[in-house]
Amino acid sequence: MNPLELLDRLVGLIARLGFSESFIRFGIVGTLGFVWDTGTVYLLRPFVSLYLAGTCSFIVAATINWIINRLWTFRHVEHAAAHVQWAKFIAANAIGFVVNRGTFFLLVAFSPLVVKHPVIGIAAGSAAGLVFNYFLSKRFVFR
Repeated sequence: MNPLELLDRLVGLIARLGFSESFIRFGIVGTLGFVWDTGTVYLLRPFVSLYLAGTCSFIVAATINWIINRLWTFRHVEHAAAHVQWAKFIAANAIGFVVNRGTFFLLVAFSPLVVKHPVIGIAAGSAAGLVFNYFLSKRFVFR
């Protein structure tokens, strides 16, 4: 059994708890997005402000997440042209961006702990934006 089949089985087991399989997959992809998001912030942090690093990292993470969601989470949906769907994904996630990065920026502005450890702000922002991003992506992008 390949890793993707194993992951699909895990998704099926979790879905028995009442969550939709697409939401579970979206959450898994979002968790991976947290990794690219965090990695990009820490990569850029020595060169730019945390605000700019956080903005750039969102674009990187959103693009990678869109690719994986297109290929895995919503693989059974007929897709628009890639550039059109990517633009819709970014547009749909603009609300999630405001919630996600708004949380991150507020924590950077008011918490010395988050300035020292940005991963805390990234995690808080990711959690805050997840629900918005899922429902807008499902209804507007991957339909």
